[in-house]
Amino acid sequence: MRQYTLTVFNKTGETLLDETFPAENNEEAKTIGEQMLKEKGYQEYTHRCVSPEAKLVLFHR
Repeated sequence: MRQYTLTVFNKTGETLLDETFPAENNEEAKTIGEQMLKEKGYQEYTHRCVSPEAKLVLFHR
């Protein structure tokens, strides 16, 4: 398993969520990240999910 990081920011740049989670690959990480955003109500906030190599897997501005 690889470790991915999901980070969510509000409009002032304050970090609302900074959570690491395991996933097998980038596609699974994207699905898990989207599910976490939905569960926490952060879909419309600026967010990013990055791979262990710092590659963007999911991004919304």
